[in-house]
Formats: sequence, C-alpha cells, structure tokens
Amino acid sequence: MGKKINHKNLEDLKQSGSPIIIFKVVREAEAIANACRDRGIVVAGFCDFEKRHSKKKFCGLEVIHMPDMPQRFPKARIIISSQYISDSIDHLSEFGYNEFYSPLKLLENYDVNNYDHLISRSYMQTMVSGIKKAHEAYFNEKKTFMRSLDVMITTKCSMKCESCSNLMQYYTNPENSDYKKIINEVNIITSHVDDISEFRVIGGEPLMNKEWAKITDGLLKDDSKRRIYIYTNGTVEPKDDQMELLQGKGVNFVITDYGQFSRNIENMKEKLTKYNLAFVATEVKNWTDCSSLREHNRTPAQLAEVYKQCCAKFLYTLLDGKLYSCPFIANAAKLKAIKDNPANYVDLYADAGLIKNKIKRLVGGVKFLPACDFCDGRPYDAMSKRGYDGKGMIPAAIQTSDVLPYKVYK
Repeated sequence: MGKKINHKNLEDLKQSGSPIIIFKVVREAEAIANACRDRGIVVAGFCDFEKRHSKKKFCGLEVIHMPDMPQRFPKARIIISSQYISDSIDHLSEFGYNEFYSPLKLLENYDVNNYDHLISRSYMQTMVSGIKKAHEAYFNEKKTFMRSLDVMITTKCSMKCESCSNLMQYYTNPENSDYKKIINEVNIITSHVDDISEFRVIGGEPLMNKEWAKITDGLLKDDSKRRIYIYTNGTVEPKDDQMELLQGKGVNFVITDYGQFSRNIENMKEKLTKYNLAFVATEVKNWTDCSSLREHNRTPAQLAEVYKQCCAKFLYTLLDGKLYSCPFIANAAKLKAIKDNPANYVDLYADAGLIKNKIKRLVGGVKFLPACDFCDGRPYDAMSKRGYDGKGMIPAAIQTSDVLPYKVYK
C-alpha cells in the first residue's frame, strides 16, 4: 500500500518534467501549496472530483475538474492533500495516474504563524495536524486508524430539510443521547483503535441537546489533545456558560450557512470570537441528493461500485451503542428503515470480545455493506452516474412541514 506513494524524496518534485498537481481542494491544501512555494516547487494547479471547485481559482491557481485532467495534464505528478489516501489513489489510478506524493515532508516544519490563510491560524493548525496524522497512519499498515468519529448526540434538529442525508426528516420522536453512555462508548472505541484523528460532534443539530458543551468537555477529559469539531447549522445561539466551559480547549466549530435559515449565525460568530473559539462558516446552496430510503436489490458488483464511489463511507458514526461506517446507515438502522444485519455495524456491548477485529474490518476490510443497498449512493462527483441512483445536485435545505413516510422493517 505505502509503496504506491512517495513521501521521502522532495528532490523528485523539484526536478523539471511533468507538471505537479495537488489533489484535492480542501482547507489543508492551502498549507501544502504554501510549503511547495517556499521550497521552490512549482505547482501547476489543483484537481478535484467536485465540479463546483473548477468554477474559480484556489490559492490563485486553476482548479481542474478530474474528468478533464487526462487531456490537460496526462503525465501529472500528484501531491495528495486528501486524508483518505488509499481511496484517492484508487480513484486517480483509474484516470491513468501512477506517480503520487505525500505532503508529509513538505509539512514537516510548517508554521501556520508565518502565513495568512483563508481560515484562522488556529483552525489551519488543526487541519495540518490532521493530514499529517492520516498520512503517517497510511505508511503504518499495522495501525487501526480512523480519520474521524462522528459522535451523534441528538436526532433533534432545528430545521426540517426534506433531503437531509442524515435522515432527520424521517424521525417522529427525535431524542437526545445520554451523556454517560456517549462518553463510555467513545472510550470503548478508543481503547480498541490506535488513533482517531478527529471527533465530530453532530446531530441533527447538536446544540439542540442542552448537554452538548458538557459532552464535548467530557470527550476532552480523557484526552485533552483530542481534536473536536462541532457541526452546527447556525440556528441555535450557544450560551455564555457553555462557551466558558470550552474556552481555551482547542474546540473547533464548523458552521453551515443556509442563508435565511441560519438565523443566529452572526450572533454565533460574535460569541465564538469573544471566547476565542476557532470556527469556519461555509455557505451551502446545493448538495447531493442522497436521502431516499429504498431497497435497490443490487448485485454484489453493483454494491461494490456504490461503496467505491461513496464519499461518506469513512464517516464512522457512533449511535446507540453501535459503530457504523456512516451517518446514513446509523440513522437508517435506528429508524428500522433497513433490514437488521450485524455486518452493518460493530455492537459495542454484544461484540465485547470481538470489537477490535470487527472495527478493523469495518475500517479497512469491506468492499461494501448490506445497508448500501438502501442508499441511492453519495458519489464524489454528483454529475457521475457510477454507483449512484439519485438526482444529482439539488437545492440545499428545502424545508418540509411533515415527517416523511418510509417503510419500517421489523
């Protein structure tokens, strides 16, 4: 696995010849571009599967839509800025590329204080730390590494998006998760893996759980170095005592800006700034249609293609004492919208003696999961029809007044 990517010899990148392209357009890619510039390494541009990125420049450089790459840069050498290294190599190899570089050496002594980034220095520091962890783990195949763990603390949401990919629109009686259970279950998982790069506190809308700050603080008590991200839609303004509890602990907020629906986003930004808590806010007008619940009766080969193309298959999710590969499967299982199958999850209580091996399988040993048959797919490129039966890109956050119906499996 590690032999497919060069991570030691930066001199190869300095040599003239094939152009250098950075894959993909993520926040930490800016740091990689800065490090290349400082070392005299000329970058021709970025490439990405998401077509929306190709409509404007990133860090002053052109962004090429991946399907256009073979014609534009057929012999490119590619620096991988993604934290999903194996997946990136698999997809890029399909386009004929075979010369890949890890940014580990480039970022070895990277100091965020020397640059003005598109995001805050503190937030960029967490991004740089994350990509270094991911690439280090890639070169140590014995490690069980999780890029992230979604800690789902509530199924309550302040919005009613009819096409929510986390399936909140199907809940009749949404509820909060129990504080003690969450902390205990996170500790069970961390005791059976070598490293988790980041913990993502999610919902629903996590701030709908009044104990969200207590839970976040609890996640840090066992390991103060954990990288915590709270994903919020900007509708609920956090209280001062909650901010005070998390102040100075390196917690990061990821705010999705849905325009008129994110009614408290400015108040939230002001309060986060007041308490010196790092955040990024991203305006979202469209997203991939991937919220339908229906059985497709796909063949194993078709299921493998759905899984291969999926951009959410590594969003490992903790919900109700079980570890799933993504929020869709976690919530579909809780809703009983899919057939129960132990192959879809790791039961942190029933599988006591098997947890380590079952997590290792879930993280790196599956070609698809039975639950994938109930999903339309969630491809990197929503314009693609490979492993995808949805409608493509649709307007984000269209609201529904009713709970949506679905088939329940006993």
